Amino acid sequence: MAGFCVVEPWARSYPKAGRLCRSFSVRYIGPAPLTAGPFGTAMEGMADRYIEVSLVKRGITCTAQLLDDRAPITCAAVWDALPLGGDVYHAKYARNEIYALFPPFATSEPPLENPTVTPIPGDLCYFAFAGAELGTKAYGYDREVRPGTTLVDLALFYERNNLLLNGDVGWVPGTVWGRITEGLEDMAEACNDLWRTGAAGETLSFRRA
Repeated sequence: MAGFCVVEPWARSYPKAGRLCRSFSVRYIGPAPLTAGPFGTAMEGMADRYIEVSLVKRGITCTAQLLDDRAPITCAAVWDALPLGGDVYHAKYARNEIYALFPPFATSEPPLENPTVTPIPGDLCYFAFAGAELGTKAYGYDREVRPGTTLVDLALFYERNNLLLNGDVGWVPGTVWGRITEGLEDMAEACNDLWRTGAAGETLSFRRA
């Protein structure tokens, strides 16, 4: 018997632009699973790519996998720019986050991919900020962040219950481009030490594994 697909509406609806937008799923019924067509995607056949993320002074390194299937443009931009390293900061607003700031390194700014405002432990996130967004004294940066400039923020989240809500600009969705696969426990311990004892003199680095 030939297979066929059934489109099923989920029970909930979402308001959008003054109307209800209902979500659907597609379920295949038949003797064999659906298979890909003759023309694959650019990600098919690509080997998994890994990087090492380190707190250099503390000698702590973890391994992360790039999420090429979910954030291909961002992953390509970061991968091509490696190695990267800079002064580490601990977040004030997002909670369990450390990050470093870099000048833009992509030929063109990647779009928002695989977005989140609730990162989970082990997420690596990419943000791009205008200098005016980070130029207030509330952040306490030890270098000038000027309006008219752009900064790239590469962040690591090491514990749960994070919320990307900023008192100056509101919600700040980020692109999740990597996931820590090894060494998260040790990195989280080092991040907590950084929160308690300070970040001065510490470097957050990213390099190919």
